[in-house]
Parts: sequence; C-alpha cells; structure tokens
Amino acid sequence: MKFALIMGASGDIGGAIAQDLAKAGWSLYLHCHSDFTSVERQAKVYQKNYPKQDFFTLQLDMMNEAELPLFLESIFQLDAVIFASGFTHYHLLTETTALEMDQMWQVHVKTPILLVQSLQTKLAASGNGRIVFISSVYGEVGSAMEVLYSTTKGAQLAFVKAYSKEVISLGITVNAISPGAIATKMNQDFAEAELDWLNEEIPAGRMGTTTEISFWVQQLLEPLSQYMTGQSLVISGGWLK
Repeated sequence: MKFALIMGASGDIGGAIAQDLAKAGWSLYLHCHSDFTSVERQAKVYQKNYPKQDFFTLQLDMMNEAELPLFLESIFQLDAVIFASGFTHYHLLTETTALEMDQMWQVHVKTPILLVQSLQTKLAASGNGRIVFISSVYGEVGSAMEVLYSTTKGAQLAFVKAYSKEVISLGITVNAISPGAIATKMNQDFAEAELDWLNEEIPAGRMGTTTEISFWVQQLLEPLSQYMTGQSLVISGGWLK
C-alpha cells in the first residue's frame, strides 16, 4: 500500500490532490492547520469509498516548530510528501512587516525543509520516494505587490534543484509544480472586472482548475517518473512564461 502526506490538505489544491490520490489507491495523511473539519470530512468520505486504504487526519501549525516532534510521531510508512500549504499578502514591500516575512519563510520554506530532513529515511525506505512542492509561477518570474511570496516560492524552487541532487541515489525524486492563476479561495474576492482582465491576460483565456494541478502531481508520483527530478513544471495556460 502506498502512503502520501499532503501538507495543506484542507486547501483547495491540497484537497483536489487528496481526492485524486485516494481514487488512485493511495492511503493518505491529511494535514491541516486550523480547518480540521475539512480534513475530517474528507477522511470519512475516503474511508467509506475506499475501505481497503487508510486515511489519517493530522493537525500542525507550521509556524510552531515545537509541534513538529509530535506531528512526526504520527507518520509511519511514507512514499510521498506533497507540500500544498501556502498563503500570501498583497501589498508593497515597504508595507511588509518583519513578522509577515518570518511567517512566509516559515510556512513555505523552513518547516517543509525540517519535515523533509526528518522524513528522508522513510522516503528512502520506499524505494520510490517522492517529494513535490506546489510552488508558483511567481517563484519563476516574480510579482510586484507579492515580493515576499515570490521570494519564498523561488526559494522552494532553489531547494528542489539542490536537494534533488543529494537524494536521487536513494530513489527519491524532488520536483515542483508552479501553478499560474488557479480558481481557488485565494482569488474569490477579485472583482468581476479584475477577473475579466486576468482571463484576457492568460493565453488559454481562463484560470486553471485544481484538478489540472492534481493531474501533474499524480504524474510525478508514478514509478515511470523516476528519471525526472530537480524540475519545476509551470502549469499556467501560457501566462507569464
């Protein structure tokens, strides 16, 4: 049986990944920060639909390193880790506080790296270990008004490139998916005129869906993806790339 840990399973993209992996036969560790109701509901549905698989709900504040040891004790067999947690602040760099910088770095970079350090042995034991970061097209090209978000997403991509070289000999691949504009709660507050402008800017003429991101996660987890590592797949409908 294959086990995947999905960090941020309560989010739109994380939830879509969980749904598709459960359907594909994966057992899952479903992580959330505060929306425990979401992952609990998912686990109940998956357990009913896929009774031969296992589904566990885990809670962790990724800004609190003191919670990590207990969190890690709950993870046994592991074949894949998907980092789908994330958030942004939309304002100028001069308006960004030191606390916001620390929080952005902690959630997008430091805590994921601490988790990977501790989980490497389990992933190596799999023989087909997979690490996937849900990064952002902004990590590739940068964005005004989201400088810290772009910076930390870029740091994820740098980590993927470097760490992948350390662990490929252990049978672990490390890749990223860099979505463009995806229809999620993060952009549901956009005004209609803003959405119209954005859709016009995207060569595909629309925002992407969460399942279009989940699809590529599944491909990276396949055994035949063993020769692909240290890469970032930009899934943006041609936008900004």
